[in-house]
Amino acid sequence: MDRGRRASFSLYLITDRKVHEARGLIEMCDSVLAAAPPGTVALQLREKDLGGCDLYELACRLREICTRAGAMLLINDRIDVAIASDADGVHLPADSVGAVAARKLLGAGRLIGVSTHSRDELAAAGRDGADFAVFGPVFDPISKSGGLPACGPDGLLDACRECAMPVFALGGITPERARELFARGGRAGRPAGVAAIGSIFGAKSPPEALRAMLAAIGIGSAGAAGSLTR
Repeated sequence: MDRGRRASFSLYLITDRKVHEARGLIEMCDSVLAAAPPGTVALQLREKDLGGCDLYELACRLREICTRAGAMLLINDRIDVAIASDADGVHLPADSVGAVAARKLLGAGRLIGVSTHSRDELAAAGRDGADFAVFGPVFDPISKSGGLPACGPDGLLDACRECAMPVFALGGITPERARELFARGGRAGRPAGVAAIGSIFGAKSPPEALRAMLAAIGIGSAGAAGSLTR
């Protein structure tokens, strides 16, 4: 099967309940995913401080929301929780088990995404059988400070040109920057989509921010993004 078709979404949302703690993660994800056309968005549950029981319960509730919205659900790092909650796949951080080991546990039917920060890591993920990769930070992240230096649009596009699997741009991605990335590089050199945390969940109106992001990458009609809260 073509791995690009397996990861056919265009916007990869990553949870961080600290960004939107006032409304609650479940309510926030429900309202945001309801604003997306089915099949265009995937949601990664990434709450690294939660224990297995709490994470599993949260994953089960998000499984219902994602199914209703026609969105894929992936679980960060925890392969056991992904299987138990019937998620569509797992997302592996750079320091997690590799895609080869994860595939043995997940089987062929579930997606494997990998976080990458260099062309070497991107190439290794592809060789190991990952279905898609997140690459970045492209710009300085919105939802946190510090960390790795931003590679910039040129670094992202260079990496995309050398990678056969879908690549999603992460780090400081706003609708304006997403539009710029998709306008450059041609079809073979641009990302398959974008990944976002703060630019969607930290917006004054996350559903409007989501619609604006999708419009920026050529999906749906334009909308005004909400103002960032942090």
